[in-house]
Amino acid sequence: MKSSGNGTPEQCAVNLLLITRGEVPYDRIKGRDASLVDAPISTAGTDAETDAEWLLSTYEPRLKVNSVDIAGTIAAVGDLGVNAYISTRKEAPR
Repeated sequence: MKSSGNGTPEQCAVNLLLITRGEVPYDRIKGRDASLVDAPISTAGTDAETDAEWLLSTYEPRLKVNSVDIAGTIAAVGDLGVNAYISTRKEAPR
């Protein structure tokens, strides 16, 4: 995490995508699902995309998630890195 500037919606999205589920003591569902690492690549890719989209939509209401995809060359070697295409909302939903 950066020493300052962590309050922007974009930086919060990056921080959320770097957390592994179970890592936050009082919010055990915050973060990406680590069990997808051992899943078959045929299903893990779409599950990782869905999981990342849910994570950003749930924990960062200041952002609109346009789409999420798995980095193509990274997915070939088994790393489920995601690319999230987001935009900032004018006003957070209530």
